Order: sequence, then C-alpha cells, then structure tokens
Amino acid sequence: MYTHLFHYECGKGCIHAMKQYSCLIALVTLFAGGCAHSPARASSTNPSLSTLPPQQASVDSREEQNPATSPEISVRQEGVVVEGKDKPDSLQNQTGGMDEYLGDYTGEEEPAITIADPLEPFNRAMYHFNDRLYFWALKPVSQGYGKIVPEFARVSVQNSFYNLRFPVRFLSCLLQADVKSSAQELGRFTINTIWGIGGLLDLASDKKLNLPKKNVDLGQTLGVYGVGHGFYIVWPIVGPSSVRDSVGLVGDYYLYPVSYIQPWYTWMAVRGYEMVNYTSLSTGDYESLKEAAIDPYEAIRNAYAQHRQKRREVGGIKHEQSGPPGEQREDAGGQ
Repeated sequence: MYTHLFHYECGKGCIHAMKQYSCLIALVTLFAGGCAHSPARASSTNPSLSTLPPQQASVDSREEQNPATSPEISVRQEGVVVEGKDKPDSLQNQTGGMDEYLGDYTGEEEPAITIADPLEPFNRAMYHFNDRLYFWALKPVSQGYGKIVPEFARVSVQNSFYNLRFPVRFLSCLLQADVKSSAQELGRFTINTIWGIGGLLDLASDKKLNLPKKNVDLGQTLGVYGVGHGFYIVWPIVGPSSVRDSVGLVGDYYLYPVSYIQPWYTWMAVRGYEMVNYTSLSTGDYESLKEAAIDPYEAIRNAYAQHRQKRREVGGIKHEQSGPPGEQREDAGGQ
C-alpha cells in the first residue's frame, strides 16, 4: 500500500506527499519503493509548472501547498463565517432581507447551528425564484437608482424608514423586560423625529447622546421566551424565515405604520421603494456569500440560523440552554 501511494505521490511531486503524511511515513515509502525515476515523472505529469518561468512556477508551487481561501467569506459545513464584511451601522435592522444576515459574523470559530428543513424542495424552489428576482429586477433597478440619487440622500431615506419601525422595536424591548432599551428607543425616536426632520437625520447616534440602535423584532422576542423555530421556510420576495419568525413577521406588519397606507397598491409601492433604496446601499453582500459557497442555498440557511441565534443572544430575558446538542437550534441555541 505504501509503495502504491509513493508512486502516486511521486507522480505529482513531493509537495502533496509531505502535506498528506508525516515525515516518517514519507521516508519509509521512499526506501520501500525507490524514486530514481521520479524526477522525470514529476516533470511529465505537471507540464504547467515546467513550461512557466521560474518565478511564476515557484508562485504556483506555493499555491499548491497553501490553497487560496476567500478573503471575505469562508464556508464550513456547519455554517457560514463572513470575514471583513461588516455592514455599516446605518443599515442595521432596517428592512431585513438576505443581506442583513451578513453583518453579524467575524472570523472566529462558532458552534454549529442547525435548523430543521423538511420543506427543502419547496424552499429551494423559492430560493431560486428570489435569486432570479434579485439579479433580474431588484439589483439592476437599485444600481440605476444609486447612480441617480446620491448616497447621502439614500442613507437619509433609510434612516427615515428605520425611524418608522420604532413601534416594532419599542414593543419588543418592553416584552423582553428590557426597560433600558425601551427608554433608549423612545429617546431615539423623539430626537430623530423632532430634530432629525422626521428621522432623515440620525442625530441620536451621536456619541454625545449615546443612544445605540437596537436590533430587535417580535420573532426574536418569541425566541427569547423559549419558543422554538419549528422549521425553516423560504417565502417568495420575503426570503428566509421560520414558522416562529413568520408569526413574528405578521406582528411586525401590523406595528409598521407604512402597512396602513391606503390604497393597498400605494403601500406596496412604498415597500418596493424601501427595498430598492436598501439594496442600493448593500449591493455586493449577497453576491459575496453566493460566490464563496459550494451550495448557496445551504450557506444562506446556515447564515440565517446563525443570524437569528445572535439576535436572540441580545434579548433582555435570558433562558438557559436545554435539550440535547442536536436540538440546540430549536430549543435554545437558535432561538
């Protein structure tokens, strides 16, 4: 067996042999099989290195020893880690969508977080629908809009929509018994509405006022109280969700003042404009995740699970983890 492995590794060069096995095994196989003919075989089986200039060949050789990894995203079987892709504070917890899941991650190792996916065929179909909707409609429109409207104006519009979602965050903080955060939310809303021209200016984020933004919703609040996810589900247009978070979305809808604009198509137009404006400020996040992932659907599902886990961890009421490790997403780890 060692002789067979030696001939195989000699054909590719000693680089992979030293990488795969210890020095002791390499020496044993060296004396067992002999390698008097190995230099000729190495040059014939890897012509790409032999035909390159010496400097380029050495670079390629180093790349074989150290395969390149994405500088922004590394995808593991257990989940997704986004490195160096922090979302600006002005875009946190504003319109939701896939892009918002990418701002929670650092390069640190994180435990595996799973979520049940019994509707995978349906979810994959909805994923492909949303994917095409993004690339064929939302992204082109957002890019055109971004070329016309300057960034400072788009950020101001986003601030205004964020300010309008005050009832969702305020009630969620109250339900989580987080009195301090509730008071901060009330203070932010008052300052930005009165002195920030209806929320166009985010004056409350000034360091002197020290009123940080909150990233809370009713779905997260249910998780803080111990309600499990149920299972993963991808809604058309809305995107990744779960049974529990879908219930939370219904509550968020009725607490969002824009939902009461009449007639109904006017409300839909406003929500569409909100999505276009948000996408114009975050284009590239989704593309980075998709390009780095072996299976984008699984990567997005894992990113969603990690995102909701982090949202639950900042809740005002803490629950101890319970249940076996395999159930941590539904019972505790992924609330």
